[in-house]
Amino acid sequence: MAHLDIDKLGVGPGPLNIDWDITPDYTFTYFESWGSQRSIKSLMERYYYFFIDNWARPARVCLMERGVKYAKILAEIDAPQDMVDRCVLSQGKTSGLDKSYAIDELLKEWLIANVLDSDDGSKITRIEDKIERDEEDPGLPGKDSPLPEITSCKLDSLPREVIESDIPEIVKKHNFYDRKYNTEGRFENYFVDNGDGLTVTDMVTSIMWQRGGFDIGSIRKMEAGIEQLNRDGFAGYSDWRLPTLEEALSLMEPDANSKEIRLHPCFSREQPFIFVANRRYPGGYWFADFKAGNVFWASGFNPGGFGRVCRTVT
Repeated sequence: MAHLDIDKLGVGPGPLNIDWDITPDYTFTYFESWGSQRSIKSLMERYYYFFIDNWARPARVCLMERGVKYAKILAEIDAPQDMVDRCVLSQGKTSGLDKSYAIDELLKEWLIANVLDSDDGSKITRIEDKIERDEEDPGLPGKDSPLPEITSCKLDSLPREVIESDIPEIVKKHNFYDRKYNTEGRFENYFVDNGDGLTVTDMVTSIMWQRGGFDIGSIRKMEAGIEQLNRDGFAGYSDWRLPTLEEALSLMEPDANSKEIRLHPCFSREQPFIFVANRRYPGGYWFADFKAGNVFWASGFNPGGFGRVCRTVT
């Protein structure tokens, strides 16, 4: 195992052990249950490894922290993009974990020389720092500011099952943008800053939104995270939930912002595609993809998707 000075990551003193033997295709069998291939001594025990995240382009090298039923991406590593892309192309497939790749020997050598054995931390971007920068105030009006004349729009908030043939109608019903079904679509929001640094409210739909969100994980991890938010009273409320397809699509912008994502810049870029409350019939889960500008369905497991919660303002 190699050692990384975790002062560079801001997670406390002491060495951080990198396990080169862990790869994305093994992590869920290692860590999702006590009957795993690796001996896990406690719920607090953590392992660390590098992997390539190819969910959004360009692909990026990340440092992952893993434990029993726990996963968190700690940092992005600014590795040479051509080296990362060659690694993805050479592997050809993802061993069942849709777009998460193991690093190759060339990348391993580069990481040792330029990250682990280097005193220069400039190639490490902590995810917490990146989210802070992403959530800078974009100049929204405050919640007590005078409102212009607004036409309210009530969106479907019930988590109904949705079949694929329903998607064009859902997209066009409120003129949502979708790169496949409605390229001329645009839904007009009016966001106000709630002043808590955590949320904004769309006065058109009367929906309060989380500005950040959940890191990538399974649907079970997402549901557990929402339960915890509600127990903690996130932003002063305990009725947070996943958005429906209609609600998620109401955020979709026709053009990518400066963060290269089709959202108002008040939202974090760290959730490029999110779970929605609607499940797909006959199976699977629906996602809103703010990077690609459409909706898609996939398994809600291994690792699933990102999350952003909302609540209806009454």
